[in-house]
Amino acid sequence: MSTPTTAQAIRNIAIIAHVDHGKTTLVDAMLRQSGTFRANEAVAERVMDSNDLEKERGITILAKNTAIQYHDSKINIVDTPGHADFGGEVERALKMVDGVVLLVDASEGPLPQTRYVLSKALEAKLTPILVINKIDRPDARPQEVLNEVYDLFIDLDADDSVLEFPVIYTNGKAGTATMDLAVPGTDLQPLFELIFKTIPPATGTPDGDLQVLVTNLDYSDYLGRLAICRVFNGTLKAGEEVNLSRIDGTLQTVKITKLFTFNGLKRTDTEVTEVGDIIAVAGIPAITIGESFCALENPKPLPTIKIDEPTIAIVFSVNNGPFAGREGKLVTSRNIKERLEKELLTNVSIRVEDTGTPDNFKVLGRGELQLSVLIEMMRREGFELMVSRPQIVTKRINDQLMEPSEILTIDIPESFVGTVIERLGPRKGEMVKMANHGSGRVRMEFKVPSRGLIGLRNEMLTETRGTIVMNSIAGDYIPYTGEIPQRPSGALISDRQGVTTLYALDGIQERGVLFLGDGVEVYEGMLIGEHSRDNDLDVNCVREKKLTNMRASGSDDAVRLVPFKVLTLEQSIEFIADDELVEVTPKSLRMRKKVLQANRRPKGNRSGAQPE
Repeated sequence: MSTPTTAQAIRNIAIIAHVDHGKTTLVDAMLRQSGTFRANEAVAERVMDSNDLEKERGITILAKNTAIQYHDSKINIVDTPGHADFGGEVERALKMVDGVVLLVDASEGPLPQTRYVLSKALEAKLTPILVINKIDRPDARPQEVLNEVYDLFIDLDADDSVLEFPVIYTNGKAGTATMDLAVPGTDLQPLFELIFKTIPPATGTPDGDLQVLVTNLDYSDYLGRLAICRVFNGTLKAGEEVNLSRIDGTLQTVKITKLFTFNGLKRTDTEVTEVGDIIAVAGIPAITIGESFCALENPKPLPTIKIDEPTIAIVFSVNNGPFAGREGKLVTSRNIKERLEKELLTNVSIRVEDTGTPDNFKVLGRGELQLSVLIEMMRREGFELMVSRPQIVTKRINDQLMEPSEILTIDIPESFVGTVIERLGPRKGEMVKMANHGSGRVRMEFKVPSRGLIGLRNEMLTETRGTIVMNSIAGDYIPYTGEIPQRPSGALISDRQGVTTLYALDGIQERGVLFLGDGVEVYEGMLIGEHSRDNDLDVNCVREKKLTNMRASGSDDAVRLVPFKVLTLEQSIEFIADDELVEVTPKSLRMRKKVLQANRRPKGNRSGAQPE
C-alpha cells in the first residue's frame, strides 16, 4: 500500500517549455536524485518518453505524469509536449496542477512554444517558477534570457504579483541547480526546496463534496481502461459507488473497483485518495477525458476541459492503389474507422468528420505534425491508407470567410534575410518583429495564414542551406487572404506499371529531381520525382535497353544516377498537390495522382477548388 500523505505535503507541477529545451532530461534527473530508482537499476535516458516515436524524434508527444517522494512529501510532475500541435495535451495537463516550472534554454531564450505554454499557464492562474536550463552551454547568456522572459510575461499581460516569480539556474544533463550563478550547483536540492516553498498546496478538504476530474487515459492489459484523475475535493474510496458526470451533462452511477496512486513511473494500489493527489481509477470501460466523479447526493460536477479549435484537416482514405493489401494487415474502412474512434477517446484535440463516402474520413487537428504522428503510429500498427494534402479549416464570422493564422518565428543567418522575406511574400506573410542579437543571426516574426505554412519548411531548408530554425504557434482567425501559390513545380509521373531501370532513369533525371532509384516497383500514376517545370510530365521509367551487336549490356555500368531524394512522411504530405495523395503502408511511402490513368486526368490547374 502507498504511504498516506496530506494535501499539505503534495505539490502538483507541470514542466512546460519550448520543444528541445530539456524538460524530459530534467525530469530524469529529478527521478534519479529523489531515490525513485534503485542504485543498481538500469534506466534509459528520457525515461518519460515511452512512445517509440518520441524516442526517435527526441520530442514529447503525450503528456505524462510521474511522482517523486521528497522527504515525507510528494511531488506529482506532469511532463508536457513543447510543440503547439500537441496543445490539447498541454491544456489537459495544466488542469492537473497548481503551478508550473517554466524551462527556458540559457542560449536560445524564450521561443514561440514558450509563449504558447506560458500563456496557457497564466490563463489558468498557475504559480510559475522560472528554470534557466543548459547553463553549461558555451553560448549561454542567462542574464539576457532572464530579461527576455520578463518581457514575455509583460507582453502576456501577467499580473504584478506573478512577475515576482523565483528564478533558478540548472544543468539538467548533469542534474545540478543553483540560485546564484556565482555558486555552482552540486545537485537538484535547491529546485526541490523551491518547489515546496513556491507552489501552493492543493486546496479542498477530504470531507468536502467529491470532485475528481478525468484528465488523461491509460490502458492496462489486465484492468482495461484507466482514468488518470486529479482529486480536487473530497475523498474517493475503492469499492464505493459515485456519480460520473458525462461530457453530455448526464449523471451515471458507477462503482470504483480499483484505485492507484503514482510512485515514480509505477502505479501503487491504494484504498483511499488524498485531496490534491493524481490518481488512476480502473473498472469504468466507457469513461473519457473531461468527465468528472461527484457524490451520489448533492453532485457538483467540474466543468469539462475546453480545447482550442482544430485548424488543419486531412482526408484519410482506404488504399485503392494497384499494390493495395500487399504490405499491411489492416486495410478496410472499418479498420480505419475503429482506429480513429479509439484515437478520439484519448486525443482531445483531434476530431473526425463524415465525408459522405464510407471509404473517406476527414480528420481535423492542430497542425501537420500532430496528424502526421497519428498517421505514422497507424502505419506502425499495420495499417494501409491514403492521405490527402492538408486543408485549412475556415469558418464564417459575421458573413465573412475567415481562416486561421499562425505566428511564425524564424531564426536565420543575416545573409538569408532577403530570401526569407521574398519567400514569405507570396504566402501572405506579414513581418511583425525583427531583432538582431549581434551573433550574426537574425530573429524575425511573421503573421502568416496557416495555408501559407504548408510546404514552407522544405522550401526554407533548401533556400537557407539547412541553417534556418522555424517555429510557429496558432494565432487568431483573419479574413481570407486570397489565393496562395502552391508547389511551383510539376511532378514526374510513371506512365505504366513495372520495375524502374537504370537506363530509363538516366534519361529522366535531367528533367527534374528523382524520388526513387533503380529496381523499384511502380505503377501508372505514381509520382517518381519533381519536374523542373511547372507542369506534370508522364514518363516511362521502366524501359529497358534493347540489346544489339553494337550495344552490349555491360555499357550500363557507365550510367551514374544523381543521388535521389527520399521524402519522409511529413515531407511527402507537404509536397503533394490537391490532385495527389500519399499512399502509406507499413513498409512504403508512395505519392500518386488521385486519378491514376493519364488519359482520364484533368489537365492544367493542380491547385483544386477554392474555399466557399
